[in-house]
Amino acid sequence: MTKEFLPTRYRLQSQATGAIYDDTGWLLDPPGEHQPALLRAVYESSVLNLKGEEFGLYTFSDWLPISRMLKGSSAPVSWHSKALGQHLGLENLYITFSGWWPERGAFMRTCSFKETEAYVVGGRLRGEPDEGVLVVASAGNTARSFAQVCSDNNIPLLLCVPHDNINALWFDHEINPCVKLISTPPGSDYFDAIHLSNIIAGLEGFFPEGGARNVARRDGMGTTFLSATTYLGHIPDYYFQAVGSGTGAIAAWEANLRLLADGRFGGNKTRLMLSQNKPFVPMCQAWKERSRHLPVSDDDTMRRDALAIMAAVLSNRKPPYSLAGGLYDALMDTNGEIFSVSNQEAHAASALFEKFEGIDIHPAAAVATASLINAVHQELIDPTATIMLNITGGGEKLFKRGIELKFLRPVLTLTPSMGHHEIAKQLSALKW
Repeated sequence: MTKEFLPTRYRLQSQATGAIYDDTGWLLDPPGEHQPALLRAVYESSVLNLKGEEFGLYTFSDWLPISRMLKGSSAPVSWHSKALGQHLGLENLYITFSGWWPERGAFMRTCSFKETEAYVVGGRLRGEPDEGVLVVASAGNTARSFAQVCSDNNIPLLLCVPHDNINALWFDHEINPCVKLISTPPGSDYFDAIHLSNIIAGLEGFFPEGGARNVARRDGMGTTFLSATTYLGHIPDYYFQAVGSGTGAIAAWEANLRLLADGRFGGNKTRLMLSQNKPFVPMCQAWKERSRHLPVSDDDTMRRDALAIMAAVLSNRKPPYSLAGGLYDALMDTNGEIFSVSNQEAHAASALFEKFEGIDIHPAAAVATASLINAVHQELIDPTATIMLNITGGGEKLFKRGIELKFLRPVLTLTPSMGHHEIAKQLSALKW
């Protein structure tokens, strides 16, 4: 990136106490506080000034907690859906697309909005030699995005991915050796990968990316909402997205609040219309009862349900739902809703979207589309309202056409039950 850039000025606010903290470099939790809570970035600029398309994702840098810009980013793109909108009887359906569709100006080579996270998390890093190795757990798309971004920008990275999801680690180029992949055994799930990553991140020389607790991850995902709102010129009435952890929905809510403070985009709060993939629906079950606490279920049942869903990336067993500033608070503040969508409904929605909009979409985006279709059929939304449908991944078939894919393969298979000492011993053989 050759454009002149100055680090974004911001501080961090606890969503439990309201206390304001300086970012010491990689602050993930409110220091000294006992109640679980997210930190939220408070930017010096209360007005969003777009930098221009040539900055890629960093056109939104006024509201991104970054010290530098990485090369290769692309911003989400938004448009007025005429074909799908007309089919559903919706006058003001707007699609925000993160993926690969050059004809639309979408150039995310991993075909997922997880790139928005990776470019901002990487931009929050200072790039100093002694920072250590970033540790990221993923069920697929996040790993692919972080692998590409860190590979292209020489950022040391260790990925933890369930064995059954490693085929999601495809690329159009060989990955830099600064990126390494370890897997959990066959039959394990995303929670197992998270557990392993937490152990590794506590070892010397490694540090955790932080997931939802990392303001860079959330504000990166919040660019989808900023894309839609700046394209529209006003805040939408409804926001549809499928959720695994709910981090993207929290990000949209936080972006909404910043836009309200900006004052140029209207005064409404978007209703969060979220969805999970049946049978893995713990947040949907909790929200139906307006409970801050997720239902208690045994590990074997949760793992079985996670392996049964079409959208494997929607299988987070420990989402940021209950803590202060988490998804429960976002849903309460926006009068939101969470729907459950079957695999069959998601498959049908995927085919419908490709038929009317002309591009393939990822399973999670298909779940979101199915929830919109169901909401229309159940007359749960005003057909004249402004609706944002967040298509969080797509264009994979288009991207892969005519190219030879390169796959990142695990250098180790580890399980959390091995214990800290054995895990550290095996990792000590790896060199960055």
